[in-house]
Amino acid sequence: MILRFAAAAVALLAMPALASPPIIPMSETEQADPELPPILPLRERAEVIDRILAERLATIVPAIMREQGIDMWALMAREYFEEPVVASMLDATSMSARRRTILVFHDPGDGQPVERLTVSRYGLADLFEASWDPAQQPDQWQAVADLIAERDPARIAINFSDLTAFGDGMTLSQYRLMHADLPEPYRQRIVSGETLALRWLESRVPSELEIYPGIVRIAHALIAQAFSREVITPGETTAADVQWWYRETLASLGLTPWFHPSVGIQRQGAEGMLSGDTVIQPGDLLWTDFGITYLRLNTDTQHLAYVLKPGETVAPAGLRAGFAATNRVQDHLIAAFETGLTGNEILARARAAAIADGLDPSIYSHPIGLHGHGAGTAIGFWDNQNGDPRSEYRLRADTAWSIELTSYSAVPEWDGQKVDLRSEEDAWFDGETVRFLNGRQTELTLIQSE
Repeated sequence: MILRFAAAAVALLAMPALASPPIIPMSETEQADPELPPILPLRERAEVIDRILAERLATIVPAIMREQGIDMWALMAREYFEEPVVASMLDATSMSARRRTILVFHDPGDGQPVERLTVSRYGLADLFEASWDPAQQPDQWQAVADLIAERDPARIAINFSDLTAFGDGMTLSQYRLMHADLPEPYRQRIVSGETLALRWLESRVPSELEIYPGIVRIAHALIAQAFSREVITPGETTAADVQWWYRETLASLGLTPWFHPSVGIQRQGAEGMLSGDTVIQPGDLLWTDFGITYLRLNTDTQHLAYVLKPGETVAPAGLRAGFAATNRVQDHLIAAFETGLTGNEILARARAAAIADGLDPSIYSHPIGLHGHGAGTAIGFWDNQNGDPRSEYRLRADTAWSIELTSYSAVPEWDGQKVDLRSEEDAWFDGETVRFLNGRQTELTLIQSE
């Protein structure tokens, strides 16, 4: 079952090195059976990752520090216990923090460039300036204190947060050690870097946006292959077989999932979602949730497929109408996006419009980017459609999104059984408009049963 993509992986080894991934323009229309784009060898991936990281550090960090009125941002991580922001700032050949990695950003003011410093035993490519010589000052924490005193910042941000893991990377032990060596006046200047962390992680730069549609295309191509007779033989293949096909195929391509793929089955007369060793049969509605990490960007996609019964050429009208209803919920949600609104306000606006349209929605969308469930405001949770403290953060422009939701529809051909027609597509918000990165599914994928 994995021969097609395994062969592609072998072919990559014989290809000349590619300078950059293929650039695919954003599109509102998703191809039904997209071709798998070329995937970069590891060395070229590292070059792309470091080039984008340099752009991010040079543009995002100064902008968000000045936006938030922060003079210094101190980030600390221990080996194999990286905080989310530090992990995202390591170059492509630094697999983890080394011993203790301390990064410091300092804005001198007056339009001068923001300093990028590392108080660490090992450097980080050419992205940060080394500012600690252990031979001269063996105490790393004293070196941090000296650096702070020399620059005399008015507001020093460290990452602690009650609401978001993305802004809560400072551990108690590291805070105590830093605090102990810091002169008293500077202890009073420490503030939360929660918003800095969120702004850094949620913001996308032009070079990321340029390659993102192609990364989503890879995910779409793999889903199309999974939902085909090349992988699924009705009456023989189980839901778990398809899940592990994904995993084996990704391994053969040198790609990684950021979660174990999901495959579920809805069946006439069966309650809920069937999974695991359940054999796929004609007449089943299949669902998948699948996400990859490539060039440090993540995808998150949910698609649906219908297994045709002998003699059928289309899915039952009730299932098609139900999926059209899900697309209408998507339309109401993306119409509700407005810069400056909270996730709770967008959720309320979208739900009100969908319900007024006669739909039965559940909306649980989230940012995407350096993490699959990315930094920023959430728009609903599957178990909470009434607003949440985590969604009081406000929507920003130049952010990527997984438009994730469902609508419930009674299907006449299934004796009125209520069916859960889930969808998730990756998109871009430019501050005015939401556009899908590589289109969205608007028709159920059909799998022949014979």
